[in-house]
Amino acid sequence: MAMTWMRRFYSKIKGKKVKELPAYIKSTYSMESVKTYVMKGLDNYNDKYIQTSSVDPLLHICFGGMAFSYLLAIPHEKCFFEEKCCCERSD
Repeated sequence: MAMTWMRRFYSKIKGKKVKELPAYIKSTYSMESVKTYVMKGLDNYNDKYIQTSSVDPLLHICFGGMAFSYLLAIPHEKCFFEEKCCCERSD
């Protein structure tokens, strides 16, 4: 999905001059357009998973929560494996 986004973005800016790029990016990726893209994505997700009574949203929450909690624990794990646990108190 990311590759298609990058390919589409590159094809749109390929013919533009460097001076034209900031104005193009600012108009294309403004807060209003990003809000529209997000709302469209949420509507598509609702139509695809929620309205069909699929179990996939539950799996997305479980696996997403697991990945998020792992990302939060990375600094502690790094300290643990370096044997300099940053969370221990020196009494």
